Amino acid sequence: MGTETYSPTELMICIAARLMKEARTAFIGTGIPMLAASLAKKLYNPDLITIFEFGGIGASLEDLPRAVGEARTFYRAMVATGICDVMETAQRGLIEYGFLGGAQIDPYGNLNTTVIGPYDKPKVRLPGSGGANDVGSLCWRTIAIMKHEKKRFIEKVDFITTPGYLDGPGARERAGLPAGTGPYRVVTDLALLGYDDATKRMMLLATHPGVTVERVLENTGFELIVPKKVAQNEPPSSDELRVLRTEVDPERLYI
Repeated sequence: MGTETYSPTELMICIAARLMKEARTAFIGTGIPMLAASLAKKLYNPDLITIFEFGGIGASLEDLPRAVGEARTFYRAMVATGICDVMETAQRGLIEYGFLGGAQIDPYGNLNTTVIGPYDKPKVRLPGSGGANDVGSLCWRTIAIMKHEKKRFIEKVDFITTPGYLDGPGARERAGLPAGTGPYRVVTDLALLGYDDATKRMMLLATHPGVTVERVLENTGFELIVPKKVAQNEPPSSDELRVLRTEVDPERLYI
């Protein structure tokens, strides 16, 4: 168990990295997913094949990329291709994990990165999908990484940019999405969440050190499933912090 001081971002990176201990392939986005993937490769899973939107497959991640299309995402890669081939790889069912973010998420894991408010006259217009819809539609398991706030965790998103379980069991299949795919985990600055197999609604799996179940519920804008036993995530270990700070992100670009 770690005893060093750490930031909420460092804890989220470590938890996301632990989720990739057994992964074979993972679609990686900018920011925390890059650091988590690099940490996982260095500590837990050296055979992890990272996949970047603009065509880098299996890069070494010896140095932290600044974006999903820059040179480091191709350095010593297994394949240097393009966005169309990467999305086809997902369509063929060859990408196991996909990382996502969003401004809003609902109980079924639907994500909004398009607008806040009405689509025609929004309060805020967001960046849009990019490759997120493809990732959420086609990867076997998706992991969302978000700040845990009531305004973000809401009963109904203003716009479904990326499908989760839509409106419940069987909805993805009825929409024509591959059976067996869908949201897997949500990593926040308060907790680790998953989804109930029967209802496909979000459920609390584990709180972070020092965070109560009540605090998680207070910051969630919908009814969250709380099992009888809620685990607590381990804080970052000394090894995780050392590798993260000295090898993964020594320039402190994200941490």
